[in-house]
Amino acid sequence: MIKLNVNNKSHDCDISSDMPLLWALRDILQLTGTKYGCGVAQCGACVVHLDGEAVRSCVTKVSRAQGKKITTIEGLSLNNDHPLQQAWQNIDVPQCGYCHSGQIMSAAVLLRENNNPTDQDIDNAMAGNICRCGTYPRIRKAIHIAAEIQRKSAEKSK
Repeated sequence: MIKLNVNNKSHDCDISSDMPLLWALRDILQLTGTKYGCGVAQCGACVVHLDGEAVRSCVTKVSRAQGKKITTIEGLSLNNDHPLQQAWQNIDVPQCGYCHSGQIMSAAVLLRENNNPTDQDIDNAMAGNICRCGTYPRIRKAIHIAAEIQRKSAEKSK
């Protein structure tokens, strides 16, 4: 039995410890926001947070995740109101949308660490997150908008 803490909920899963985390999330826990893209950690569609760090869940074994806090796109915010989710919606970033949960999860780590990223910071942080529709300019713009939302929110709470 594997115990997983996903989106602040504890789950006992009768699964093999070498199962990729992606499949535990999608098939066992029915959290389908995390996508399967390539299966070899090259596209970024499967990014989730493991103790706050972005990981490719398609190659992360559940044994590595046991005892750690796992956050999926479903757990990033309660009401889809994370600054990145707001920005994504405000400027209509996705075309097909398949990669965007992974894009948002990668960008969330960037913004947690850097609340005023440059274009180069964004490009570096998002390297390896593939968007087959090519919405990279809108992704970058949305990250800048989300950073601004975060900064304004932080100033209001002071």
